[in-house]
Amino acid sequence: AFSPSLYLSLFSGVKTSVKTEKGQEVVKLSPLPKRAKRTYLAMDKDKEVIGYVIPVFRANHDVVRGLMETQDEEYTEEGIHYVAMRNLFVREAREALEVRVEKKTREKHVRESAVRLQMEFRRKMNPDRLTHPPEFIVKPRGQTVWEGKTVRLHCTVAGWPKPRIAWYKNNVLINAKAHPEKYTAESIYNMHSLEIKNCDFLDTAQYHVSALNVKGEASSTATLVVKSRFYHFERHCPQPQLGVSSLSSDGFCPEHGVTFQTAIIDQFDVAFGREGETLSLGCTVIIYPTVKKYQPQVVWYRNSVPLKPSKWVHTHWSGERAILTLTHLNKEDEGMYTLRVNTKSGFDTHSAYVFVRDADVEVEGVPVAPLDVRCHDVNKDYVVVTWKQPAVEGSSSILGYYIDRCEVGTHHWAQCNDAPVKYARFPVTGLVEGRSYVFRVRALNNAGVSRPSRISDAVVAMDPSDRARLKAGPSAPWTGVIKFTEEDPTVGVVPGEPTDVIVTEATKSYVVLAWKPPVQRGHEGVMYYIEKCISGTDLWQRVNTNMPVKSPRFALFDLAEGKSYSFRVRCCNSAGVGEASESTGEIIVGDKLDLPSPPGCPVATRNTDTSVVVFWGASKDVKHLVGYYIETSVVGTDAWMPCNNKPIKQTRFVCHGLSTGLNYVFRVKAVNAAGYSQSSATSDAVIVQAAICEYISMFSLSPTGVTLLEAVKDYMVVGWTAPEKNGGADIRGYFVDYRSVKGNVFGKWHEMNLKALTTTSYKAENLKENVFYQFRVRATNMAGLSKASLPSQALECKEWTITVPGPPVGLHVQEVRDTSLVVLWEAPMFSGRSPVNGYYLDIKEASAGEEGWKAVHEKTNKSKFMKVTGLKAGTSYVFRVRAQNLVGVGKSSAVLGPILAQTRPGTKEIYVDVDDEGMISMVFECSEMSAGSEFVWYKNYQEITDTSRLNIVSKGGNSKATFNSPSLDDLGTFSCVVTNTDGISSSYTLTEEGLMRLLDISHEHKFPVIPFKNEMAMELLEKGRVRFWTQLEKFTSACQVEYVFNDVIIEEGKKYTMKFDKSTGIIEMFMDSLEVTDEGTFTFNLVDGKAKGTTSLVLIGDEFRELQKKSEFERAEWVRKQGPHFVEYLDFTVTQECDVLLKCTSFFYYRSDAGFYEVFLRDDRGRDKSTFNLTDAGYQAVMNEVFRVIASSSSEIKVVSTESGIVLYSMVTYYDENLPVGWLHKDAKIAASERVKSGVTGEQLWLKINEPTEKDKGKYTMNIFEGNNGAKRVLELTGKGGRVSLAHSCISCLDRARVIGGLPDVVAIQEGKSLNLTGNVWGEPQPEVSWTKNEKELTSGDRYKLKFEQGKFASITIAAVTTADSGKYALVVKNKYGTEAGEFTVSVYNPEEEESKEEKKD
Repeated sequence: AFSPSLYLSLFSGVKTSVKTEKGQEVVKLSPLPKRAKRTYLAMDKDKEVIGYVIPVFRANHDVVRGLMETQDEEYTEEGIHYVAMRNLFVREAREALEVRVEKKTREKHVRESAVRLQMEFRRKMNPDRLTHPPEFIVKPRGQTVWEGKTVRLHCTVAGWPKPRIAWYKNNVLINAKAHPEKYTAESIYNMHSLEIKNCDFLDTAQYHVSALNVKGEASSTATLVVKSRFYHFERHCPQPQLGVSSLSSDGFCPEHGVTFQTAIIDQFDVAFGREGETLSLGCTVIIYPTVKKYQPQVVWYRNSVPLKPSKWVHTHWSGERAILTLTHLNKEDEGMYTLRVNTKSGFDTHSAYVFVRDADVEVEGVPVAPLDVRCHDVNKDYVVVTWKQPAVEGSSSILGYYIDRCEVGTHHWAQCNDAPVKYARFPVTGLVEGRSYVFRVRALNNAGVSRPSRISDAVVAMDPSDRARLKAGPSAPWTGVIKFTEEDPTVGVVPGEPTDVIVTEATKSYVVLAWKPPVQRGHEGVMYYIEKCISGTDLWQRVNTNMPVKSPRFALFDLAEGKSYSFRVRCCNSAGVGEASESTGEIIVGDKLDLPSPPGCPVATRNTDTSVVVFWGASKDVKHLVGYYIETSVVGTDAWMPCNNKPIKQTRFVCHGLSTGLNYVFRVKAVNAAGYSQSSATSDAVIVQAAICEYISMFSLSPTGVTLLEAVKDYMVVGWTAPEKNGGADIRGYFVDYRSVKGNVFGKWHEMNLKALTTTSYKAENLKENVFYQFRVRATNMAGLSKASLPSQALECKEWTITVPGPPVGLHVQEVRDTSLVVLWEAPMFSGRSPVNGYYLDIKEASAGEEGWKAVHEKTNKSKFMKVTGLKAGTSYVFRVRAQNLVGVGKSSAVLGPILAQTRPGTKEIYVDVDDEGMISMVFECSEMSAGSEFVWYKNYQEITDTSRLNIVSKGGNSKATFNSPSLDDLGTFSCVVTNTDGISSSYTLTEEGLMRLLDISHEHKFPVIPFKNEMAMELLEKGRVRFWTQLEKFTSACQVEYVFNDVIIEEGKKYTMKFDKSTGIIEMFMDSLEVTDEGTFTFNLVDGKAKGTTSLVLIGDEFRELQKKSEFERAEWVRKQGPHFVEYLDFTVTQECDVLLKCTSFFYYRSDAGFYEVFLRDDRGRDKSTFNLTDAGYQAVMNEVFRVIASSSSEIKVVSTESGIVLYSMVTYYDENLPVGWLHKDAKIAASERVKSGVTGEQLWLKINEPTEKDKGKYTMNIFEGNNGAKRVLELTGKGGRVSLAHSCISCLDRARVIGGLPDVVAIQEGKSLNLTGNVWGEPQPEVSWTKNEKELTSGDRYKLKFEQGKFASITIAAVTTADSGKYALVVKNKYGTEAGEFTVSVYNPEEEESKEEKKD
């Protein structure tokens, strides 16, 4: 009820109720303060109260009211309370300004004020006193009710002559008499009401009440919202098709006699703006049929909140086009914008997201501006300011924030905090009561300070109770009597103690206290002192000694972090300081709000050509979550950009504005008042391109072939065929609808299952016997529901009596190739009188008639799959299956197809691989993986769920199924299907023969053997030396040899000489002689990584003794030949003349053999001798003759090419070390160097030229024994005469293909890392380059990236290596002059496996 006493408190100080001796409650006013203080009481010289002075506001009350209406809460228009108070304040303020002082007692002052207020109110309420236009004293208030309820709208109207009242619904006059069942309108005195009965959703509208008399017209509006369960369902489960969502069964509008249809065209799309710009959104709205003067209700929403016109938001409705204009964009304007058009028959909506990017920063690296600055808990001198952190922190983390305030009507901004605050929440103190303020926030990092945020809405510093009275609506007229008593002005009342002192906020920067005012406070206002006490002491210290606060809130700063404090509050007024409140208890100074935990790893999926949908897991155990920021980066760069500049609370967001075809990754961070969380893990990369289907409703086919599989009295089993296309995401299930059919009358469709089905059949229960039903099916995936299938035929719910099986279900195909495919199916729901014992598969070309059906096989097939071969490439086929039991063959299944026999481009088959560890794996690769695709493995077309025999690992576009322990139990057909693709699949049949072959290969890989080109052999050399040797066929540079004799390792020394030539693979061991103790077994043991090899030679018994004799003889012969010796021993020859000739041949070639030689002949008849002086001239003559013979025996110079260059050589019959040999090039003596060398090997005289060049062309001369009887051999390398081809080939051997460096011998790399190797290549013409792994050529693709650049550099890159990448690799180069391979070994290791192996060893 209206009471002037409420207003007396506004200008007569704080009142308190006391009881007199008679028990009556009267009002006592607090006395005059005893000490000087600011007061609004007018006093004379004797300190007696003579009036009440209203303080002069800096802005008038209309301005203040306008500022208050900018808050989120709706304020009512001026009511009688406010009118009376405003007029009273203005009048008394004017009187105060005129300095008119009248001496009055306090009692007289209060009485006159009450009478004046009562008279003014009665004047307005009494129509007989003064003619005036209508005025709404009490306006109708908006209401929200459930459908089916009755609601009444009230209003009170003053005016003379008495106004006429009319009610309107959406600007259409309500005729209550014409619709008494719906409306009742009443008018009693000045009270008017409209009653709306049995509300439904159609009653949701704006109701206008109009009051009219001769002096004018007034109107008021109230909104009625009727919550409908059907409407609630429509909001949360929108229909997939566009158009009007009918709010009633037929959409008929009884007021206009039509059904309105709405269409929104020229729709606005996702929009992007920048801070400070102006953005407009618009749509064209078509209402059919057109009704004159009828306009729909057009409402704009941002994030489901209706928008109201303001200086930032402008709306326009031209009758056909709705336009929303956002002036001076800020990040607060970002969100989902929705246009809703309401008509009598329903509504239509359109939504799109608006992104607002940050304005360019003035200084590089500074953060962007904070956003969404709001004010809370406003009091007389205190307010809490909150904001949201920006998405971009700049070049460094945000250190804190500065809060600025500005008094309304001025342009001076004052900073509220000296040190930056970390929390996005700050209590501002020191406000002046009655003044209005706005606030803004700036962020700070190491680079500087950001631009300020958008200013907050204005707030008035005043007591919350006063604000509540200003907001309150008008009440009924006050008719009571003011009771008052004379008060002793000299007696004061000390206020009591505050209650409920609590800590509302606590951070390491500040602590906020709140309390309730005392019950006993006197007749004047109270203020408060706050005291603190450090824990462990009894010393209480007053915090605000010089400035008591007026609000029951206080923020304490400069507290020591980590220390414990207790707090209490005292009240004070002119009478003194009251008792202290109870202590708060110990409060530790520190942050009470923790940073959010990182969100879950985001998952990005394709959406459109410029957008991606991102999902993530919510942060766990987070308090006061503000929202999430999503960031994105192009793969290969480190630049992260925000996707949203306003935090969102959902865990799904559509990131727009991306570049088509680029690879992006995403991460998410959470934010609350304490700050940012750590960023989540980075998502997998996703290519920005349109999904296969934007909506699942765009399936190329819905489920098809809804048929009856089994029927009983009260249930039927129906089946259907899955859609041919899944819309770009796996089908998650199906929903079945049914309706009854009676003749040509069809019932309404009803849902049968609330939970999605995972099979293509369903048991429809609780049906009525002998009733016909129709069924239809919808598929669902992550995007939504598909369109319904075509309804089935009318099926009767009647128990089957047939004895043969029903039709098989779930037909589908896999592994479609040019000449084959695999058909799979499920058993029939109804098996007949006996179990199913087999199936028949029929096939026909799609273009053939019914007579074209033929059986694929003659005998029954026990399995539920069959591979069909012998198809024609490019021909379409259809299939059907029949089941058989002991009674016979049942009905055919629904026809599957047509299926085009054609191999997809890029199709790959499953291949078997045996790694270096001997593990047998089946590998399937797919290059067309999409978001959500998975590899699913089957054995005999049954999904593999038991991992005890097969270990499946899938990563990227590769899936490997590894046999744990291969055996005969693993025989069968293994297949792999890639989900969320267009039927990519393959199979591999493991037979017993194939398994045995793989086991042999596995054993070879587990226990590899080094292959020998030649087993160990032995040969006898000069001097009686013995050579043991072997040659390897295949090995690496890491191969090591162990030499063993009779199981004892022998090492190189005086007796043994060892040699391993890794360029040829020849292993040799030499012994100077064979002794008796050398009888036994000689063995070479080889180790090359995991590979091992052994070769032996046994020398025992007669074989050893015979070899020993030959060795001793050869050594003796060598010793004999070291001096002069007979080449031919003395022998005889009979001549033609029958003479007997005795002869012998001697040999020498060392100067030490010089001397005087004599030959004696002696018999019975006598003696003779022959002498030869082999000294000095005689010796030189012999040697000259030897040199002449050697020189004449030399061959022409020949040329051969080697790995390092060319060799020029000539052969002689014998060579003596004293024989002079010289080489000339262009008649100039050749100087020996590292590049050009000459020498002799055996009987070969040679000149080696390494890395020959063009300068090495020309004439080469070899001089042997330069005397008169010497020889000269010449070779022309100038390309003249018949030597042209030979010279050209010799020079061109330099240009043969070679690998000249860059590749290591062994590479050890951790699993998951990327491997990149580059080899340097040489050759002219440019060689052909190829790479091999385990002697199999590699091709460039997603797995291996092979490059050959500038004709010199050949590189191989393997991204994210796995253990399967271990092996022997080679870079092979080839041109017309030769081929060469640079080999290296790659070993991939897993640190976790290595650690586990080490732990097992320990």
